[in-house]
Amino acid sequence: MKHITLIIIAMLFSITAFAQQTFDTDFTQTKTMKVSGKTTDKVGHIVFDGKDQLKMTYTKPDGDYFIIEGNMVKINMDGKKADLDANKVKMVGLQRSTLLNCLSGNWEQAAADNNAETTITEEKGEKVISLNAKGKVPKGGYRSVVLTYRPSNGGLVKMVLEEAAGIINTYEIK
Repeated sequence: MKHITLIIIAMLFSITAFAQQTFDTDFTQTKTMKVSGKTTDKVGHIVFDGKDQLKMTYTKPDGDYFIIEGNMVKINMDGKKADLDANKVKMVGLQRSTLLNCLSGNWEQAAADNNAETTITEEKGEKVISLNAKGKVPKGGYRSVVLTYRPSNGGLVKMVLEEAAGIINTYEIK
């Protein structure tokens, strides 16, 4: 039993150490409406500093963006613009925190924030971290989050976020 525990602890440390801390690359996003099955595909570029600066600019549709600058979240999506203070809007604060923690490899904090259990598996040579809500999803939280990391360098290659309302956003990072 001690041997299995040591293997699991070593695996957890290796996944955390592998997590990529910065991004400057292209991505695709597929948004799926669970009830209708309707999907929307988007394409863009992501720049992440590993802390609290994130800029996602879309080329399809051109002009959309999602930006985190410290506690401010700036959104222009589908013709709707907003500048929100994550300290004042609790729901936005949780979404901001979850996204930044997932991107930086701090999935333990993302799980705690979303009242989720963590499962770690390996699929096709990639490390997959699944966070699944234990019960009621906090307002603005996620029912599930699935993170896929490339084992060779720990780079995040895929992130799937399922909102409580059933909207699923799948991000594939190049």
